[in-house]
This record gives sequence, C-alpha cells and structure tokens, in this order.
Amino acid sequence: MNPVIWGSTTPLKPLAPLPLSSHAKPVDSFARAAELEEELQKTVKGEVRFDRGSRALYAADASNYRQIPIGLVVPRDEDDVIASVAACRKHGAPVLPRGAGTSLAGQCCNVAVVLDFTKYMNRILELDPNARVARAQPGVVLDRLRERAEIQHLTFGPDPSTHSRCTLGGMIGNNSCGTHSLLAGKTVDNVEELRVVLYDGTQLTVGATSEGELNSIIARGGRGGEIYAKLRVIRDQYGPLIRARYPKIPRRVSGYNLDQLLPENGFHVARALVGTEGTCVTVLEAKLRLIHSPQHRTLVGLGYPDVFIAAEQVPAILEFGPIGLEGFEGRIVDGLRKKGTPNLELLPEGRGILLVEFGCDDPKQAEALALKLADRFRGSSGVPDIRLYNDSQAKWVWKIRESGARAAAAAPGAPPEWEGWDDAAVAPEKVSAYLRDIRKLLDEYNYNAAFYGHFGHGCIHMRVSFDLESESGIRNYGEFVERAADLVVSYGGSLSGEHGDGQSRGALLPKMFGPELVKAFGEFKAAWDPDNKMNPNKVVNAYLPTENLRLGADYKPHAAKTHFHFPDDGGSFAKATVRCVGLGECRKTHAGAMCPSYMVTLEEQHSTRGRAHMLFELLQGEVVRDAWQDEHVKKALDLCLSCKACKSECPTNVDIATYRAEFMHEDRRPRPAQSPRGRPPARMGARSFCGPIPLPITFIPRSAAPRSKFWRELDFK
Repeated sequence: MNPVIWGSTTPLKPLAPLPLSSHAKPVDSFARAAELEEELQKTVKGEVRFDRGSRALYAADASNYRQIPIGLVVPRDEDDVIASVAACRKHGAPVLPRGAGTSLAGQCCNVAVVLDFTKYMNRILELDPNARVARAQPGVVLDRLRERAEIQHLTFGPDPSTHSRCTLGGMIGNNSCGTHSLLAGKTVDNVEELRVVLYDGTQLTVGATSEGELNSIIARGGRGGEIYAKLRVIRDQYGPLIRARYPKIPRRVSGYNLDQLLPENGFHVARALVGTEGTCVTVLEAKLRLIHSPQHRTLVGLGYPDVFIAAEQVPAILEFGPIGLEGFEGRIVDGLRKKGTPNLELLPEGRGILLVEFGCDDPKQAEALALKLADRFRGSSGVPDIRLYNDSQAKWVWKIRESGARAAAAAPGAPPEWEGWDDAAVAPEKVSAYLRDIRKLLDEYNYNAAFYGHFGHGCIHMRVSFDLESESGIRNYGEFVERAADLVVSYGGSLSGEHGDGQSRGALLPKMFGPELVKAFGEFKAAWDPDNKMNPNKVVNAYLPTENLRLGADYKPHAAKTHFHFPDDGGSFAKATVRCVGLGECRKTHAGAMCPSYMVTLEEQHSTRGRAHMLFELLQGEVVRDAWQDEHVKKALDLCLSCKACKSECPTNVDIATYRAEFMHEDRRPRPAQSPRGRPPARMGARSFCGPIPLPITFIPRSAAPRSKFWRELDFK
C-alpha cells in the first residue's frame, strides 16, 4: 500500500473514481432484446429465456464478477446454435458460449446472449480406442467421457477439481489442466480438431495444418482463406517475440496460444483457439486425444514444518516420475478441523503437505515407486511425516484436497475469502521462493490466504481475504493484483496457470507479454471476430479487475429482519446467500444426494447454486424486483426437497432448506391453499411449517432411488 506522508504540503491528487460495479450498470442495456427474443423463438427448437429469473441465474459464475445477460438459449443441437448466432448477428447482440459456469476469472458472465450446452448438447459422438480419440459435443461433462474411456483403459488427461460437472467446451475455453497435468499436460495438448461456428456464420473444421495445406486454404479464398492468411501474418510477424516472451514453464495459460501457430507446433489452429474463453468462436464439436490410463495408483503423503520447506522438495520428487504432485498449507487443515471435517487424521503431520501419486499398470510397480520415494526421504535431513495410503484412504485424501480450500474458507469465524489472485504459475523449482515472496506481499496488505495447488507444475491457488465492499478495500485489491503480477513476471511465470484470464487478469497481460504481443492478441481475435461480438472485453481490451464486481462499494443488499438467526453468517441472510462460491458441486449427477432436483431436471435454477444466486438477486432488487413475492424465486425454490444434502455436501455448506424456509416465512401472500395462520401451502416441497409430508417418489433421481424410503420418511427438524 502507498505510504501516507504526514505533514506534506504537496496538494493531494484526487483519486480517480472506481470503475462501476455490477450494481451501477443498467440491467436492460440492449435495446433490441424483445425483437431478438421473438426471432430466437421462431428459429430455435430449444429453449429461449429472456425472463428476469433466467437472466439473474446466469449473471455470475464462480468469480468475483456479475453482469446481467441479455437472455439465455439452451440449444437442442448444432442447428440451434447456428440459428442462435444468426439471430444475434441480425440484431447486433454479443454471444457468450458457456460450460458449467465454474470459471473463476469472470469469463462466464457478460452482457450477451448466453448459450448453455449442458442440458441437451452433451453427447459423446465417437470413441475410437485404436486411434485413441473421442468426438464430443461441448456440453459433455468431463467425468462422463472419462468413464467411457476407462472401459478401454484410456482417459482424457486434464482433470480439474470440478471434473464431476465441468464440460469439455468449458475446458477448451479455459485451457483447463488439473491434478494430473504431469501425466497429460493441459487441455491444449489434448485437442486434435475443433468444428466451430463464427459470429458471421462461417463454419470451419480446424486442426494441425502443414505448410502445403496452409497455402492451399489461403489460395481457395473465402472467409476461411482470409482467416488463415491473417493467422500466417501473425505467425510470421510475431514469431520471434512469441518464442522470446512466452514463459517456458508447464503452466503458461495466460494469453492466446499464438505459439501453436509456429512451424515447430504444426500451425495448429484448433490448439490456438483453446483458451480463448469464448472470445473468438463457438465450438460445435471437438475431437480429443485420449491417453493410456494407469490402472493402479499409489498415493503418498508427506508432511513438513511449513509449505515453503515442502515446496523445496518438488524438484527431487519429480525425479521419481509421479503422475500427480499436489501441495497445500496447514491453514487449510485448521479450517477443516473447525468444521468437523472427517478423516483429517489421514493427513501427515505438518504445516506443509505434499501428495504424491504414482501410476502404473502393475500394482507392485506403483507401490515400489512409492516405497522408494519414502525410503529416499526417510534418509534425508529434516525427515517428513510419511503416509502411504490404500485405495479407500486415497479417495478420502483426494476429496480433502479437491474441496478443502474452499470448505476451509467457509469455516465458522473465518473472514470472507475470494478469488482474484488464485492462479499464478512459475517454474516448479521456483515455487518455494515465489511462495515466500507472495506471502510477504500478502502480509503487507494484512490479507489472509492459504496456499494450495499443483506444486509439481508450479501452479499455486489461493483464496484471499480481499475487502470487496469498500472503496479503500477495492483500491487495495486493485493495487495488490498489480504488484502480484509484477512479482510473477519477475519469476518468469504466468499470471494464470489454468483458470484463464477473463476479467481478473486480462488487463494485466501487458505486464507479462508486452504491448506488441498484446496487439497480436487483438489481431488474432479480430481475424475471427472483427465485430467484437464474442464475449467482448474479456482477455482482449479487458475490463479492469475492479469493474463489474458482484459486491462492490455500493453493494447494499436488503437487510430484512429474519426468522432464522444465521449464526454462522453473523446473523445476516445476505451473507448466507454469498456463502455459495459458484463452483457448482451441486451440478454433479452421478454421486451423492446434492442436488436431487438438478439431477432430474438439469436446470440451473434447480441447483443449490442457482437457488443461492436467485436469493442473492432477490436482496439486490435489481433484476429480481418483487422481493419475497417474486415468482421467479418461488419457482427456483419450488422443487427443493429440504433434504439438507447441500448443507453437508456443498463445500461451503450452503443450506438451501433453511433459506427456502426463510423465503416461505416472508412470503405471506393470500393464496387458495393458504391456512388461516398465513402458513405457506405444503405444495412447495418436502415439508411445510406444519411438519413433514411424504415426498413424491418422482422427484427422486434414479441414482438416488435406493434411498427413496429414507427420503419419504425422514423428518427434517
């Protein structure tokens, strides 16, 4: 923070106003919305939703940002996608193709028509075990592809922690990675071809391109030839700068993949489009590389006195050839312990924890590698606490790693923590030094943060106690990320190691690449999207990190006196609604009990996240305007079974059953089924205020059917 010089006679320069938050921007800024909706209703077989409830649901992702979309289209097939883009082009509306909405940098929210592929365009079209490739639609959930591939002892390598609900289209957009990038690399390394549609309606199939093919495409002319000619100019003009300035580290995700246009990378246009975050094209179909899946895995836990010492061991551990090397800080374990998280005793003792996984087809070989690693470190100075896990223990330990940081951030008494500097990457051998320096910077701002991430590839995640609700706090946040970016660049690192740039980091890219390459990014986008209608102002000409904040200095939610006390949220219903961090654990469909209504409907409004977002919007009174009587909110809560699965399965313990009960308590409008005492009718779900009622078995997803008797009979008191 800038020091204050007391007694200075120099006139203070007035501070520039903060960029506008989401609350200061108009809700209905696209003048031709009605005509566009009418056009879409005529030309699209799928669902077209321009109502305020749907727009509220898609106004935020898992980031700090919020922008109210123009409307939503849920396409049934690629013809619907093409028709949707054509209608948007006719009326001049921007387009935002979206996956599961779990992005952390703001790339999944914009004033645009959102295309949600997850409900219908979720088919695996082909899986060829001999060629080791799969063709899939953009709405396919990663775990569904992995399950199909695993039958052939194959897998799609990138596996972010959101693997149970993230989509392949979203992974392509963000260039996702995950725990096993040591085995498989980033998404960009696993894409062979893309079939895409441009904003102008052009459809192309793109992939690797030999020099002869490149010349032939350009000679044929047309829109495809025009684009390829521009890409060749970018390659030839900026090639030396790309080679010089792109960090040579495993997790360079920031910026566009212009390096894929270089001759040594085969002028791979599909891979150049990976990581463009919906700013260039809409993906209709992807051809993906599959790799062999090691059939037996062994996990080792190593505990050290602190995370800095733990990180120093990374280069030595990499010599053993692990397929995964993760790390996290003891502060995360502290938060989980406050919440009563089970199985923490499985973790090694220490304040810096490493998880090392080996994978082989021979179980004895995987175990031998783990034992060899353990023997090596038992003989070293500063012997760590070493744990070797069986398969069932390993599942629990991985679960702690996947959801632990966000769960710990929601521990009782913990200050709110946010994304915002969550994703930088450096070379693996520099992780320890970087962590020491970023800790000093965090301490300078009195920020709390716990480190975790993919230490084997130098990618460090953290949630930070930014103050995003006051002017001074937001200014400090903006200043901090500028200085943190300078620090990462000084280490030869990348501002993003897997979450993408979006709005969080897009405006910081000149620090990393310099003005010439940032100009090249603009030329690359313009080749595909000259009208700047694809997810505008993300990555290229990006909003500042302090603009469009979901909270902001003017965040003033309705402060109603509530029936419930919300003790874990300081007595605030508003704070309870922002407990949801948007990562969509509630959108999983093949495990657990959260959320039954989403499992059946595949509708965002019937997920825990969707309901929490609707209640957040209710308290703003901007998009959802009828407060406790709003029919959009009521509809979102209508299928809630009050099963309390979200209270236990959501990493941040969002408790929709209680929030719904609060809503029903506040909503006392007369209605035919209303009792003399003004209680809500029992039709709204699993129980009324009069006590439990039987649940209709049709509400229970097939995956939960064996528990149907439990659901019908349990009295949630």
